[in-house]
Amino acid sequence: MADGTPIATVGELAALLSAELKGPADIGVYGVAGIDEAGEGDLTFIRSERYVSHWGASGASAAIVTRGLPVEPGTRRAVLLVDDADMAMVMLLEAAAERAPKQTRTPGVHPAAVVDPKATVHETASVGPGAVIEAGATIGAGATIGPNCVVGEGVRVGDGTTLHACVTLRFGTTVGKGCEFHAGVAIGADGFGYLPGPEGPIKVPHLGGVSIGDGVEIGANSCVDRGKFSDTTIGDATKIDNLVQVGHGCRIGRGVVICGCSAIGGSVRIGDGALLGGAVSVRDNVSIAAGAQIGGTSIVVGDVASGEKWFGHPARPGAAATRVFSSLQKLPKLREDVIALKAELKKLKKQDG
Repeated sequence: MADGTPIATVGELAALLSAELKGPADIGVYGVAGIDEAGEGDLTFIRSERYVSHWGASGASAAIVTRGLPVEPGTRRAVLLVDDADMAMVMLLEAAAERAPKQTRTPGVHPAAVVDPKATVHETASVGPGAVIEAGATIGAGATIGPNCVVGEGVRVGDGTTLHACVTLRFGTTVGKGCEFHAGVAIGADGFGYLPGPEGPIKVPHLGGVSIGDGVEIGANSCVDRGKFSDTTIGDATKIDNLVQVGHGCRIGRGVVICGCSAIGGSVRIGDGALLGGAVSVRDNVSIAAGAQIGGTSIVVGDVASGEKWFGHPARPGAAATRVFSSLQKLPKLREDVIALKAELKKLKKQDG
């Protein structure tokens, strides 16, 4: 039995989401949980047929359900029917975020920060302790530079952009408005380029920069390298997860999603709206066209056309990759059959003299 004060009643949540309510409106909601982990007082989500059968055994008191799925409330439980359970979840999280504690942000420069006299910091920007703003850098209105960040010489940070702790932006970097870079992000490191030499690898200078559009989010400890001649570019509204490597000279479009631990080789082109799953590796100079989707852990070694879905090692179009995977599953039995056939052939040869 849930204790304490509920976050809301089911009726209040139904009103917030404009949901069709089946069941009692006065049920208290104390928390949110996955359908298999939820207990009394918890709210859960049922987005697809896959989870419908779990509802009967779930301890949840209420569920937000995508309309059309065969889910009934049962005894002293409630169902909130919406057009899209995932979008309803986003709405609830946004409402909860409004109540959550906010990062302390005081306009001005902390006494423990170091700002070069030739840098420009807007009066409404916030620069945290230990941050370093080098000569010629520009920090826009309402921007937040977290503790121990380094904004290099000539770097431009747009209005309303937030750099969390320990972000490094090296010279030649331009960041648009309303971006968010999480802890440890490094932008503008040298590209990984070397030529063989008689005494070991010879480093190739990288004189380009990095240009990042508006509304871009980059996860913790991700890295974007500078270009060799021209800038590495990332388009507006692109979202990059934690521990992602973007190589020198890449051109990443608008609204691209790159999930965690992916590695993008140099001079890769990724079109608008493409999606890369977790731990995807992309060989240098490959083109992934607009709207393409690459399954998690895939290795992309060739160009991917617009809207196609690829996966595998190496990645192939979905139907081909499925056939290859299916064939691989049959290899152990095929091996046994070949061994048996060889034994039978040997036996027949012996009988034949």
